Amino acid sequence: MNITLNDRQTQPSPASPPQAVTVPEGKPDKYIWAVYIFLCIVSVLEIYSASSREVTANNIFGPIIRQCIHLAIDTAIVLVVSRIHYRYFKSAIPLFITVSVAMMAYVLVNGEIINGARRSLTIFGFQMQPSEMIKMSAVLGVALVMSLSQMPRGVTNRGVVVSAAIVIFCGGLLFSQGLTNTTLLMAISLSMMLIAGIQLKKFLIVCIFYGMAAGGGLLYKMRDKDKSEQEQQTTEQVATVTVKKDDEKTQNRLGTWQERINRYMGDSIPLYDQPITTKNRQEVYGYMAQAHGGLIGVLPGNSRETSRLPLAFSDYIYSIVVEDWGFVGGMFLLVAYLSLLARAGNIATRCSRVFPALLVLGMAVMIAFQALFHMAIVTGVFPVSGQPLPMISKGGSSMMVTALAFGIMLSVSRFAVRNGKKEDIRREKEALPESLRADNPTQL
Repeated sequence: MNITLNDRQTQPSPASPPQAVTVPEGKPDKYIWAVYIFLCIVSVLEIYSASSREVTANNIFGPIIRQCIHLAIDTAIVLVVSRIHYRYFKSAIPLFITVSVAMMAYVLVNGEIINGARRSLTIFGFQMQPSEMIKMSAVLGVALVMSLSQMPRGVTNRGVVVSAAIVIFCGGLLFSQGLTNTTLLMAISLSMMLIAGIQLKKFLIVCIFYGMAAGGGLLYKMRDKDKSEQEQQTTEQVATVTVKKDDEKTQNRLGTWQERINRYMGDSIPLYDQPITTKNRQEVYGYMAQAHGGLIGVLPGNSRETSRLPLAFSDYIYSIVVEDWGFVGGMFLLVAYLSLLARAGNIATRCSRVFPALLVLGMAVMIAFQALFHMAIVTGVFPVSGQPLPMISKGGSSMMVTALAFGIMLSVSRFAVRNGKKEDIRREKEALPESLRADNPTQL
């Protein structure tokens, strides 16, 4: 049978393969990049000014070189993460949480002791503090669960319970290392729940639940401390007593917390009239540095207190910032962190989906709150505690986690649709898995 040309034309053509959905892509937000670069510059200048204790005659530029190496690695992290579409973070978040918890569990048992607690471990020559990763794990976990639990008028009960459970679990891991980190984590998570549109009644229940969990933890610490003291009083062997005292220093920090809170609550003698001791020297020298800075500062390299202030390059670096740049410089740095939060809020309100909105705001809230806690501790608003200033304190796991947060924010600013075009919104929605297609409640 001969097939004519017409016959061939009427034959059914093979089915064409489905076309892939084109993912909308813009440019990373210039304002977020500007804040990141500004913080890197401040970091180099302040490490130069605050690291006099680490400078040796044979290695004058050692602290600056190490900080620049950390900043180069962190910038590479920002560049790589910013080019990854935020939809892939859904699968990466459980893995990140698992690794963080595993590292934290190892540190609690075999970690290196820093300032009376097991805090870090060394991987390939780099000292890591998993507590920073645990904080980010909680933020990412809450962002994912809240985005998967959206309903027309708020968040489902299951989403609230799971989010609170994640925070309590992560907070429990952090509790042995410091009360400030636990408080910071709870403050960040509560802020994210409000952003996600949680109902007021559920929010108040979560607040009460957090308070009960924190109270239970403090009671456990008090009982553990009392038990240790009783055992020490009944022990006759000096060697055994010494071991128990060492264990208390590394495991039970309730006494340290009580001393710091008592000093914070006030004394009949003003701090400037008290003799400088090992317990109050951080506060005294920190206040001296800020007073020496005055209105416009003495400029980097002219710090007077950096050689006397313990941990001037990390936990108290904001004192050196104020000494170098004065009240004006300290306020400008504060505004930089707050402007990052404001910019993230602006991006979030224009995202069409809830997941990228919670991601960008969660990262910004984490960075801004940590900066505010650091500044509040250094200036005496909060009791003394160890909290690095994001991207400025001496390099390490804190800088790496902060760089990862900047990369996530830039990824959202690049790939999340914010221009309001219906066609782009439709394409973005089709490119996402069904579970991440919930509308952004901040737009409603």
